[in-house]
Amino acid sequence: MNKSSLFDEKTFYQTFLRDLERCNSEVIIESPFITRERMGTFDRIFQKLLKRDVKIYIFTRDPQEHDEFMEPQSEDAIRWCESVGIQVLLCTGNHHRKLAILDRSVLWEGSLNILSQTRSREIMRRIDDGETATEMFRFLKLYKFL
Repeated sequence: MNKSSLFDEKTFYQTFLRDLERCNSEVIIESPFITRERMGTFDRIFQKLLKRDVKIYIFTRDPQEHDEFMEPQSEDAIRWCESVGIQVLLCTGNHHRKLAILDRSVLWEGSLNILSQTRSREIMRRIDDGETATEMFRFLKLYKFL
């Protein structure tokens, strides 16, 4: 069985949302950009996960590193996340990674900004392998933050 599958901006969200629904313990998302519009895709599923005591961590750029259009969008989305119990970790220094680690068993990585993508052409790879997901967790030294 193939543990790796490719998705584009048209096919990504349907599968990613299904993966999120299956989460039992932890969601980690790195998305440099975060917008109100795209967060509308996630608000219900995130709240459902939080009610099931699934921890959600979002790594995103500090809003001050965005232009004047993106800064208030980012601030609003971050404020909402924090108000519902999502832990947001702000990154500085041109943070640009796009990935998600779900229950440390599924890794998504590629070019798509998970929490902001709208019109751009992108690619994401889904790897259904706990060893690879844990390898990424350790490589990024996320244990320092969670």
